[in-house]
Amino acid sequence: MPVSAATAPTGGTDQQPPGDLRERAAAALIAARARTAALTDPVTDADLTAQHSPLMSPLVWDLAHIGNQEELWLLRRVAGREPMRPEIDPLYDAFAHPRAQRPALPLLGPAEARGYSAEVRGRVFDLLERTAFEGSTLLDDGFAFGMIAQHEQQHDETMLITHQLRPGGPVLTAPEPGPATGPAPSAPEVLVPGGPFTMGTSTEPWSLDNERPAHIRETAPFWIDTVPVTNAAYLAFIADGGYGEPRWWAAEGWDQIRGHGIEAPLFWYREAGQWLRRRFGVVEPVPADEPVLHVSWYEAAAYARWAGRRLPTETEWEKAARHDPATGRSHRYPWGDADPTPAHANLGQRHLRPAAAGSYPAGASPLGVRQLIGDVWEWTASDFLPYPGFRAFPYREYSEVFFGPEHKVLRGGSFAVDPVACRGTFRNWDLPVRRQIFAGFRTARDA
Repeated sequence: MPVSAATAPTGGTDQQPPGDLRERAAAALIAARARTAALTDPVTDADLTAQHSPLMSPLVWDLAHIGNQEELWLLRRVAGREPMRPEIDPLYDAFAHPRAQRPALPLLGPAEARGYSAEVRGRVFDLLERTAFEGSTLLDDGFAFGMIAQHEQQHDETMLITHQLRPGGPVLTAPEPGPATGPAPSAPEVLVPGGPFTMGTSTEPWSLDNERPAHIRETAPFWIDTVPVTNAAYLAFIADGGYGEPRWWAAEGWDQIRGHGIEAPLFWYREAGQWLRRRFGVVEPVPADEPVLHVSWYEAAAYARWAGRRLPTETEWEKAARHDPATGRSHRYPWGDADPTPAHANLGQRHLRPAAAGSYPAGASPLGVRQLIGDVWEWTASDFLPYPGFRAFPYREYSEVFFGPEHKVLRGGSFAVDPVACRGTFRNWDLPVRRQIFAGFRTARDA
């Protein structure tokens, strides 16, 4: 598709020299491919080609799709090269075939998918070595390379979801996050002052089209939970009959839980008077102090009504996460403008679970709200809609075709999200029935 300056993201405020961009792009691509290997190497070829849930693709589809998109955007669109395997393009077009139908396609096998993706990556590194990062809006600030690194990391998160749905014993390992350390939150909720703030971005070099442009939003003052809603708090909702009381539920949500017999978050079950959960092949007691995970938007909204509260709007969430009342600035992250470190947030599949609520005091916002980045995606009350002045780039199918009331916005990332694909402005979206994703929530109320 032709790319015009009118639809392209503008450059960052701090332009990087080509050498620094090359190093950043190479590091992001290497990290993504290492994670892809960690998710696909430990399982058998039969596991790679099986469909573990109709909600998800076979892992081998994701593996080859990653390479196909990299070839399409970097080798064909940026470098102008001829297609390597044009006959496979329709197989790996995410819009051409629903996930449930992909196992029936003549997909590349595991060895062929790995070989294809590796060959694409070798050619991409050759391209990266001599790219001038100019003369094309796709190349400004290394955007195309950053987009591809984010795309692969997003599919890595999708593959991690498939691992969670996969039956059988554990094949993935990671250290535990450990107990919360440092000072505990001083209050269960934080008051966010009313007034204007800058939402979105026009300067983040690798931001995606739905994060743009920066614009001013007004909010009334509101209260927001200091930490995400925990399993212990959600268990109180269950114990009080929350899943059996229609007044807490939107009509569509009530139909959903009644029609599917839903009585708890996905992967939970009760045995001998104790709530257990299955997590990547391990069965364990539900940990009381972790943020609740694997709940739909309907479940999150029902809990909030039961608690006498509501879900925050997307605007409120971003203001709580980025706005500094002392300076009036909107930071890149709750803690400031510096990139995330392990002290700030639980990101990048460093752990295979959320950290305890109240963790990462170094990652708190200026107002003291914690864990806004990492641990669990957080459902908001908002539909996924474009910002004023939105322009699709570099293709409509990334965001524009999903705009509307059918999809709800999630914010903040999860333990499964890599830092390259997680910012204070980053927007995720999904259908309100989705439960397999790594989603939780926090609540708010009017001041």
